[in-house]
Amino acid sequence: MLDQQGRADSGRHLATIFNSSVVSWSIAAAWELGLMDELAEHGMLDAVDFAARHRLHYPSTRGMLIALSSSGIIRRRDDLVTTGPHFEEANRTRSLFHWLTRGSSALFAAMPTVMREDNRVGDYYHRDPVAISLACREANTVCFDPAFWAAMDNLDLEVATVADLGCGSGGRLRQIADRYPTSRGVGVDIAAAALEVARKDTENAGLGGRITFIEADATNLGVRPEFDDVELVTSFMMGHDMWPREDCVKTLRGIREVFPRVRRMLLGDSTRTVGIPDEDIPIFTLGFELGHELMGAYIPTTQEWRDVFAEAGWTCRQEYPVPVLTDAVVFDLEPAS
Repeated sequence: MLDQQGRADSGRHLATIFNSSVVSWSIAAAWELGLMDELAEHGMLDAVDFAARHRLHYPSTRGMLIALSSSGIIRRRDDLVTTGPHFEEANRTRSLFHWLTRGSSALFAAMPTVMREDNRVGDYYHRDPVAISLACREANTVCFDPAFWAAMDNLDLEVATVADLGCGSGGRLRQIADRYPTSRGVGVDIAAAALEVARKDTENAGLGGRITFIEADATNLGVRPEFDDVELVTSFMMGHDMWPREDCVKTLRGIREVFPRVRRMLLGDSTRTVGIPDEDIPIFTLGFELGHELMGAYIPTTQEWRDVFAEAGWTCRQEYPVPVLTDAVVFDLEPAS
């Protein structure tokens, strides 16, 4: 039986858990509203002025700032806001909070319903595909880009025509087009709303003539003329959608068939963590793995990925670990001879 101090400690602990949920929403909102970028650039801002410039409801803005202050992300003295001791890390990982709260909120809100076996039929869960694609675009930049560009730098082929499977809002293809001015790209995604964003952003970047987008299931592609000249295939943060194992083997074999000239594939994803104590689970891992359990999607371990390549007709040339995310990796694959 807890004494008075024990109850006080438990109460404070539970308050921290409850408040951290509000802070998660506030980080996502602060990013989307431009507050994180402004603080990163200037180190301070006036809350009243910020709300007025962005036509925000001031009491709501103040409440968001109180939430951020409660966790040390910012410091505030009345309406003067400055960065706090945890701002840099929160700003670096803000897309992960956006993925959780803006992209996956409907899924987690329905958790008691989704967990019931009788309800797990048809389209039994919902997420926001636009929010997911925007979050993944920045997560790709922050988390996967160092490993991705290291792999690109080690390719022994000219980057001419690239297909990005699960392209979302098209950010990676635009990066490739900027770096390789003569290259062309094909983006494939199942989410029509995300592709609308991709097409608009690509046109605005002046790249509409070099990058095309196709609405299709990247795990079940058919032969298309747009795929004929593709020599490099990339896929990031959707490889787990290829599983379970027998489906993954079929999908990877299919990629070889529908891209007849493919010479390399860069496949990057978060994999299932192994051996981490519950109390030491790092950022993103818990939400990513639980969220996919709720969706009925299998998350393979790194070793399970290694074990599937040969059967699917691919050879792994090299692995590039991904910073920030635990047990995430970019596999550099080539068709087996």
